[in-house]
Amino acid sequence: MNPPLDALPLHSPEPRFLPLAAACAMAPVGVHDMRGRTIDELRYPTTAALIFAGVPGAGKSTALRRFFGADAQAETPPGGPSGSIVLDSQHARNRWRHRLGWLPYPLWRPVVHVVHYASIRAALRDAEGPVVIHDCGTYGWSRRMIARWAVAYRRDLHVIMLDVPATVARAGQYARGRRINGMFFTLHCRRWDRLIGDLDTGHRDAPVPSSSVVIVDRSTVNHMRRIAFGK
Repeated sequence: MNPPLDALPLHSPEPRFLPLAAACAMAPVGVHDMRGRTIDELRYPTTAALIFAGVPGAGKSTALRRFFGADAQAETPPGGPSGSIVLDSQHARNRWRHRLGWLPYPLWRPVVHVVHYASIRAALRDAEGPVVIHDCGTYGWSRRMIARWAVAYRRDLHVIMLDVPATVARAGQYARGRRINGMFFTLHCRRWDRLIGDLDTGHRDAPVPSSSVVIVDRSTVNHMRRIAFGK
């Protein structure tokens, strides 16, 4: 089983790393680097659109299962605490496998992506509770599109970035039996490193504004008790 966890990047226009001293719970605002730190709980508003980002194999699905009970084998978006809904492209893949599974997956991958993003938009528009989104976060067009939808449907956009070494993420892919092409994985890692670098240097041209970004590593996630939604 893939050991916990990985995440994405949608950062605020003027990133700031905010100090946190032995906090047990936090309602994030701005940019927080929690790598190597311990936090008991992250709390977000009930209107949140929360993106879990990270390169393939980082542990996003493991984290979503731990905090929200999201089953990667499900065919429909599962519900979680506080009326949240969890959206993972794997759910769309599971549904469409019945119709297109006889074809090599690369040929029908575009269908899965279209269905996944259509589900994200519909959930941001129609869901009454928080929307939790599984996304690698390494594609600028995807980040910008989700951000536009969040604004259009009056959602507070928040991001949890699961940062793990490339070798660990690659091992995670082997552990779950879902490996991606080595060249594409390298591109994911390069884009991810640039995103982290932009946050580290306070890059002022961050492409997607968000209410908060929390950067975590697997140790942080493993010690976290829960992610909650409320006032």
